[in-house]
Amino acid sequence: MKDVTAQTIQAARARIGRAVLLSPCHLSHYLSELAGLPLYLKFENLQRTGSFKERGALNKLLTLDPAQRECGVMAASAGNHAQGVAFHAAAQGIRAQIVMPLATPLVKVAATRSYGAEVILHGASYDEACDEALRLCALEHHTFIHPFDDPDVIAGQGVIGLELLEQVPEIEAVVVPVGGGGLINGVACALKESNPKIRVVGVQPEKLPSMLRAREAGAPVTLMPEATIADGIAVRRTGDLTLPLATRYVDEIVTVDDEEIASAILMLLEHEKTLAEGAGAAALAAVVHSKTNLRHRRTVVLVSGGNIDVTLLAKIIERGLVKDGRLLRIRVYLLDRPGALLALTQILARERANIVETIHNRAYYGVSLGETVIDVTLETRGAPHIAAIGHALREAAFRFERIQ
Repeated sequence: MKDVTAQTIQAARARIGRAVLLSPCHLSHYLSELAGLPLYLKFENLQRTGSFKERGALNKLLTLDPAQRECGVMAASAGNHAQGVAFHAAAQGIRAQIVMPLATPLVKVAATRSYGAEVILHGASYDEACDEALRLCALEHHTFIHPFDDPDVIAGQGVIGLELLEQVPEIEAVVVPVGGGGLINGVACALKESNPKIRVVGVQPEKLPSMLRAREAGAPVTLMPEATIADGIAVRRTGDLTLPLATRYVDEIVTVDDEEIASAILMLLEHEKTLAEGAGAAALAAVVHSKTNLRHRRTVVLVSGGNIDVTLLAKIIERGLVKDGRLLRIRVYLLDRPGALLALTQILARERANIVETIHNRAYYGVSLGETVIDVTLETRGAPHIAAIGHALREAAFRFERIQ
């Protein structure tokens, strides 16, 4: 098997050329102040297919010989790798088949098909889809394009590291999301071979820290399946090739939970005006929640992808607003008589709280026959505003409670 070296990454860059976007890398003033260090964001979510996966997929496709190109390629993926392979295989005139789990969101299946690939839905998980893809490869003589455990794929992802050396010449640290390890190993090799002092930090979901556990054990381990919003890095077992590379080049691996990832997604959306998926926001979550001590280093965070399901995004936004105190739900107990609701709404209007939703109920919550209950959802300006609303309601002798 080929080695991953600075030379193979340079060759991948020359091979790929301008077929993949040179994604922007900008200093974020807001996040720098929040984190207490110069913080740059590398926007891989702006790629044509919405993630960093394109470089590795294209580099692998460009190394195929004529016979392999004629037979076509096969991949297994629940989203980003599928789209990267599909798009660039079509551009190269190579037939691509992608095996995706049955539960893959329809939007990702549709996107992969729109790029020209044949999608085969199989299995309840990525692992089952991958087993089916390998079976079909052996049967039909396709070339399997692994999402991370392939030296050509890793070298392709390493092109990002070369770009960072040019975009942030004084780079001192990089924080990278980690699933199977293809991205971080390519980036780390490119950076460390140029400047060994650059600190490389990997970030995994708390529920599936496969690379962290593998480094502790000294060999790949298979974790039990867990659900996480960082589905793009929800890898149960790290690669046989990626583990030794991570041991050599990666300084530290930390974990973040789903709440921290969700807050980072909202932060990027609100303050940087950019959309990140769970995996794409994991690296930022680790920095802003102080999971690693970067000691004021000039740091780049990879926003690795932006393919997020809109229903999940809606939930994240709503929960973030609740957590920040900008969305409040209260249950108010009223006397069941004319004018009681008017008195309540007058107080809320005076306190400049916008009513989003109300639910009026007389039959539940254990109220007496002379009472009624109303659940009110309000838009507020944060904790001080909530305190002022509560004070005004108590002053008017309203009995209420906050609903979490």
